[in-house]
Amino acid sequence: MWHSSFFIIRYERGMMATDFLEIFKQIKDVRQEQKSTYPLDEILLLCVCAVISGAEGWSGIAQFGKAKLDWFKRFLPYENGIPNEDTISWVMNRLNVKNFESCFVEWVNELASDQAGEIIAIDGKTARRSYKSKTSKKPLHMVSAWACKQKLSLGQVATAEKSNEITAIPVLLDMLNTKGALITIDAMGCQKEIAEKIKAKNADYVLALKGNQGLLFEAVKDYFAVAQDNNYAGVSMQQKTTLDSGHGRIETRTYFLIDDLNTLPKPELWSGLKSIGMVVSKREDKNSGKVSEQRRYYLNSITDVELFANAVRSHWGVENRLHWVLDVVFREDDSRIRKGDCPAVFNILRQLANNMLRRMDSKLSIKARRFQAALDDDFRTNVVFQ
Repeated sequence: MWHSSFFIIRYERGMMATDFLEIFKQIKDVRQEQKSTYPLDEILLLCVCAVISGAEGWSGIAQFGKAKLDWFKRFLPYENGIPNEDTISWVMNRLNVKNFESCFVEWVNELASDQAGEIIAIDGKTARRSYKSKTSKKPLHMVSAWACKQKLSLGQVATAEKSNEITAIPVLLDMLNTKGALITIDAMGCQKEIAEKIKAKNADYVLALKGNQGLLFEAVKDYFAVAQDNNYAGVSMQQKTTLDSGHGRIETRTYFLIDDLNTLPKPELWSGLKSIGMVVSKREDKNSGKVSEQRRYYLNSITDVELFANAVRSHWGVENRLHWVLDVVFREDDSRIRKGDCPAVFNILRQLANNMLRRMDSKLSIKARRFQAALDDDFRTNVVFQ
């Protein structure tokens, strides 16, 4: 059972804010109530605040809690103090991961704005060191949804391996509010069932298309090749070009969008399909003068090239603002947490911390915000309970 003393924090300015734990109280505590020396709400608050402040494992969480016990007592009783790292690990390993994921999504829905017009990038990431060679346990693979405009992680689903993204993506979509959003997914998620699910959720899609779709991929690739050879004569085509320069290179991206589906094999099987897209990326190295070219293809339920180009560019936000941050700032790929469901639980803690830190009105980087949260009790209070 959760501790009875859920709380509301009163800010100096007189405003009232309900704490995030009110949503997470839906997680069931598997321990016997009479044996629970450390209430679950106290452990969860401890873990979240410690990860925000730089803790990277159970030992760091316990150490942070003992150093900041007086601060924690401002919000919850902590009558028995801070549990040791073994107790924290034991309790968190027994959380229901699906329940924890659902609570995360519910919490995000409380702070996220209406998703109409949002671009939601869905992508997977493997925690490389979460495997166990002795037991042949495969590394954790998390499929996450990233709101590109709001810069928020909307939710995640844990899978045993990358190939399970196909089944994980519909589960994640069912958890999210996607009405009016545009959803982008890489080639692994380019599936008829996923396209149908997205349209059923009142959203649109831009799906990367590769060889896993065999005949369809070849048909789209051939269509653009023939059309280009004929200078797109007789083809209703939209085009947009962007230019980026930096890091010693110049990259030109040209986006092509065509709504003619007549040559595709059974396009009617793809719910809501309205166009095919191609992106030609040309990269020139300023020093060597070497030029390389890459072509990528897409299936879309939209017909506007500006929106298509924005969606393709925005998709990389999930890599740069979420996966890169988890790896570099939160050092997820270096984590040796492997026991049971702990890798998935700790991933959710990191994403929860990342969201809270991003909500702060601050010019500091995420890494600097974590350091500031470790040093400054008032800053940490604002991060967690703003």
